[in-house]
Amino acid sequence: MPITTEKPAGTRAAGWALAALGAVTLAVVAFTTPWRTLPGNAPQVAPDPARDFTPAQIARSETFDALVGVPGYLSLGLTLVVAGVLVATPLGGRLVGRLRGPWWWRALLGVVALSAATEALRWPLGVWSETYLRDFGLSTQTWLTWTADRLKNIGVRTALIAIMVLAVIALARRYRNWWIPAAAGAFGLTLLASFAYPVVVEPLFNDFRPMPAGQLRDDLLAMAARDGVPVDDVLVADASRRTTALNAYVSGFGATRRIVVYDTLLQAPADEVELVVAHELGHAEAGDVLAGTLIGGLGSAFGACLLYAVTSAGAVRRRTGLSSLGDPRAAALLTGALSLATVLSGPATNLVSRHIEARADAHALDLTRDPATFVAMQKRLSVTNISDLSPDVVEYVLYVSHPPAPERIAMARSWALLNGLREP
Repeated sequence: MPITTEKPAGTRAAGWALAALGAVTLAVVAFTTPWRTLPGNAPQVAPDPARDFTPAQIARSETFDALVGVPGYLSLGLTLVVAGVLVATPLGGRLVGRLRGPWWWRALLGVVALSAATEALRWPLGVWSETYLRDFGLSTQTWLTWTADRLKNIGVRTALIAIMVLAVIALARRYRNWWIPAAAGAFGLTLLASFAYPVVVEPLFNDFRPMPAGQLRDDLLAMAARDGVPVDDVLVADASRRTTALNAYVSGFGATRRIVVYDTLLQAPADEVELVVAHELGHAEAGDVLAGTLIGGLGSAFGACLLYAVTSAGAVRRRTGLSSLGDPRAAALLTGALSLATVLSGPATNLVSRHIEARADAHALDLTRDPATFVAMQKRLSVTNISDLSPDVVEYVLYVSHPPAPERIAMARSWALLNGLREP
């Protein structure tokens, strides 16, 4: 089948679609993100790690952050370098060009080979980071189980990349304006992945069981009913086989929505567990997963149009030695572009996430009206998880998806004063 070439008219149309999708995405983000957690008249309590954490706890947090930050930044830098090489040079395309077979087989093998090479370079950095997790008592894994988990993560990520790369190449070989079905497909794939993730991917890493019958389970279900959030059950994940960290989360939507708590969290006092679950109910009540999926789908469609616009200009294809994205060698360019998109979108994603998490915190306080326990719970989570209590600007932008504990505690104190309660 002959490979098509893009025409200026298609580029102009993609440009208009790009602008429209960008505007819609920004509008959805602007209207669904809770930019203000508390009313404007709420007292403003300043975050202060020294007020709630001992010097030893602060020093331990800073030491741990400094140690794990080195392999973390090196891994990020390596990811950017590899992606840059794939996007801006013909090296990746030449490697894929050495493969033999039908176009789809060469493209698939190209994605797998490039992903394997990248992960092989990153593997020592992962080992380095894991040694610190063990030194500080956060990891309970053996090297065998750690390797198995890492390989499963790589497999899932590579499979998703391969699906997207094969789809783009196949569409580019068949349609001149391939960005139209690519944008629609990217949007649909994002929705499908978010819906299926709890029942397809999560069981690869954890076993789940209903929370044991008892007072805690009854109280949590009663709290969900009082909150107006339909929850048939609360699941417990066997996270203790991997970590000592405390956590809970909500995932999926519709028939696959679930609230999950780590089994390690069940060791905390019942009222603190209730507050953690109240936070997750806040996500469910606000439809955060569905809203995030919608934004992700729009962003993916935007990315498909942007990819078409950029590659139609010719500069990228010339630098990578491609005549069209229908060439199976484009698997290298597309793999690099997806990696770059993930990294570059991170700061914006974290910004929105921090505000969403703050709203869920406020929801938990509204539901339980117990700021003292909220503060105790945040302190327990931070000390146990060795959270970064004072991230610097770079860390805050690149990695922090939740407000740091001192910010969350300060918000709880502001909430208490706003509601006429004693400041904890």
